[in-house]
Amino acid sequence: MKGNMGNHTKITEFVLSGFKSHPGSQWLLSVLFSVMYVVTVVGNACMILIIRTDSNLHTPMYFFLQNLSILDICYSSVITPKAALTFSMGRRLISYSGCASQMFFFSLFGTTEAFFLAVMAYDRFCAICYPLMYPIVMNKRLCVFMVMGSYLSGCINCTIQTGFTFSLTFCGLQEINHFFCDVPAVMHASCSDILVNEIVMLALCGSIIVGTALVVFISYGYIILTIVRMPSAESRRKAFSTCSSHILAVSLFFGSVFFMYAQPGVASSPDKSNITSVLYTVVVPMINPFIYTLRNHEVKGSLKKQFKKKGFFQPRH
Repeated sequence: MKGNMGNHTKITEFVLSGFKSHPGSQWLLSVLFSVMYVVTVVGNACMILIIRTDSNLHTPMYFFLQNLSILDICYSSVITPKAALTFSMGRRLISYSGCASQMFFFSLFGTTEAFFLAVMAYDRFCAICYPLMYPIVMNKRLCVFMVMGSYLSGCINCTIQTGFTFSLTFCGLQEINHFFCDVPAVMHASCSDILVNEIVMLALCGSIIVGTALVVFISYGYIILTIVRMPSAESRRKAFSTCSSHILAVSLFFGSVFFMYAQPGVASSPDKSNITSVLYTVVVPMINPFIYTLRNHEVKGSLKKQFKKKGFFQPRH
């Protein structure tokens, strides 16, 4: 586990011990994670293909949805395949550089997802609450700027988090009580004082999570008030149906990440983090295409149109 360099010791590998206490369920976990990953990739890839091929969906809303699908594929790919392989083969080792890389890209995509959800909520707020101003406000330049700004924010956060975490000292057999290299779990594996790291994580991640969540829920609050004032009962029903599913998705994401990163002492209780982490690393990227698109009438119409072009709905003679 360690390589000697003069009078110093350099850690070269970590042991991922998440879910290790359930040896009989390792193959089941492997199959479950593999199936969920395939569903995630196929579902999000289909959404990307539908949006790109239908010119009627070339609007700001679907521009953001397409980018969210790309992000979710990347986000899930950083964690899920490695976890499934670990459960199936029982080889729980991950190299020092592999752990740092996994943490960097997971933090990058996870932070970017939080900003994406805020941007998408703001887009819906503009479209529903100010429909006449919407084409002017949400122009192509602003949409691209918002996407790039989300990735830049993610890059800043992941650089700080990974840099601070791997500046710690690791000694002896390094066992990470998690199924991937998450910031709190790796901090807990260190033999250094992690107080400064916890403060940095709490301040930075807490401000990002709380800030983006406020944008999301305030936007949906105004959206709900606007829907209530709609004269048509059918329009209200459809809008509430869509909004409720969106709110469920963002609540699941922000609730689980708040539990992990935005409360004091989280690194001291890593046993609680494994199941919670599954929600925002595996479940959320899988259900996003279903919640944000498959319940959307425009996407359903586009799917039917594509099937008709391919001859699936030919009339019977």
